[in-house]
This record gives sequence, structure tokens and C-alpha cells, in this order.
Amino acid sequence: MRAIWLENQQLQLRTDLPTPAPPPGETLVRVLRAGICNTDLELLRGYYPYRGIPGHEFVGVVERGPENLLGRRVVGEINAACGECRFCRRGQPTHCENRTVLGIVNRDGAFADYLALPAENLHPVPEGLSTDEATFTEPIAAALEIQRQVSVSPDWRVLVVGDGKLGQLIAQTLALTGCDLLAVGRHREKLELLENRGIKTGFADAVADRGFDLAVECTGNPDGFALARRSLRSRGILVLKSTYAGALTIDASSLVVDEITLLGSRCGPFAPALELLAEHRVDVEPLIQAKYPLDRGLEAFDRARQRGTLKVLVDMEI
Repeated sequence: MRAIWLENQQLQLRTDLPTPAPPPGETLVRVLRAGICNTDLELLRGYYPYRGIPGHEFVGVVERGPENLLGRRVVGEINAACGECRFCRRGQPTHCENRTVLGIVNRDGAFADYLALPAENLHPVPEGLSTDEATFTEPIAAALEIQRQVSVSPDWRVLVVGDGKLGQLIAQTLALTGCDLLAVGRHREKLELLENRGIKTGFADAVADRGFDLAVECTGNPDGFALARRSLRSRGILVLKSTYAGALTIDASSLVVDEITLLGSRCGPFAPALELLAEHRVDVEPLIQAKYPLDRGLEAFDRARQRGTLKVLVDMEI
């Protein structure tokens, strides 16, 4: 089969890879669409020593698996859990001690004609939801994880730092809580997408020091972290949604003195994400800036790496 292969921080398009042979309990999925996200770009920069097929945002069709899923469009949770470790027994499979992670840790991913995932990871795509839109299920689920970790009150002042792919979705989902929300970034055209949804936006100079109850950092750079940190009142909550390829320096004493809660946040719930998409309560189509066939997947990555680019999709149907 065809696939984009990552090794030694280099990508290549390969046509000699075998189609996956799923073990018992897993499915064979023919990939229709896959999205390039910041984690894929961080892997390319060496954030984690991954070798294999990257990609974890996808929509596909089940070609081998349970009868109730055969022939259906699906999306898939990316953590394949063992079901036996202490985290699995607690109902926390995303932290399974023995997990593989689609396109990130010890499991080939979605930039390919086919992938394999456990049947229990798959969620059918609702009728009427386009394949392009459904490709955003995984990042919307990641955005919704914030609301599983933190009970956001309508009277809170909330800051989202970053106007990129994930920042856009986090701002849209947090806006649904009714909180007093401000999203800041560096790109006027991106901020206008949020303004069109009725969300207040601005640049860094719009952020008042110690003026927010919750700040979400989704830039993945030290400047974004510093802005989010200084925005918080005492006993504020700082949520980190980005992976960092390099080291991050923090003032630990200030976190102690102000009793700041620091939360890492990543994978989230797929069913509510699909529901929001199906009900058109989030708008993802304006975020799609380019679409490439798999045979031009290296060009797709080059486009995704350009400063200011939002979502780039790889389309296996063209």
C-alpha cells in the first residue's frame, strides 16, 4: 500500500508497505481522509523518536471487523489500550501503561491507504456529516477534554492563547459554556474566523495581567506560555494543550505563591465531538486551507509547515 513514512525526522512517500493484518479484536480500515496536526509536525521536528507512518486524525471505512461496522464510515480514538493495567481497570485507557498510539507511539498511523485499530476504538460517523468535517473529530474531542477536567463556570473569565488549528476549536467549544471568553493570537485573518462566531478576540496587548480565572495555552511556544501564565489571577488554572519539542522554563515559585493549578490536557471524548459536528455547533469548514492526494503527501506537509497555515487534509479518494 501507499503511505507517508517518517524516519530520522525525514518523510518519504512509500508504495512498498504491506497492508496491515489486524490481530483478533482489531479492524482493517480503508482511510478516506487524514488531517495534519501540530503533533505530526512536532514529530517531524523530533518531539518523540517515532519511526513509522504518522497521522491520527482520520475518517475511514471498515473493510474487516465486526459486522455492525463493516462498510461504515468511522473515526477512531487513537490510544489502543491493553485493558488490564491499573489505568484500564480505572476506566482511564488513554493513560494505559502498555498503550500504543496511532501514528505516534508504536502503531502505524493514518497517512496511508489502510490502518488497523481495535474495534472498540471506532465510532460511526453520523449520516449527513461530510467526511471532511468528520476528520476534525479527534481535535474537537481534545478540545472538549478541557471541560471534562475543569468545570467552566459562565461567570469565569477565560483566555485562549493561540489562533491556530487547535486554538480555533478550543475557543469554539469553550464559547458554548457561556463564559466570558477572549481568544488571542498573532494573525488577524484567523482571529476574524472566531469573530464571525461572536467570540471576542485580540492580540497579546489585549490581555490584562492577573485578569483571568482560566487560561488555555495552545501555541506550543514559550511566549504563549508566559502570556497565559501572567494572565491568571491567584488560584487560576493553566491548561497546556500543546506538545513542546524543546524545554520550557517556568517560574515555579510564582506557581506556588499564587497557588496556580497546572493541567496537561490531550485526548478527549469522541461521542460529544461527533454530536457537536452533526449539530453544526462548531464550524470547521473555514479551517480547511488545502487538500492533497496521498501521492502528493509530502507537498501537503510542506504546506502545513508554512507559517499561518490552518488545516491541511490528505485525501485518499483523489
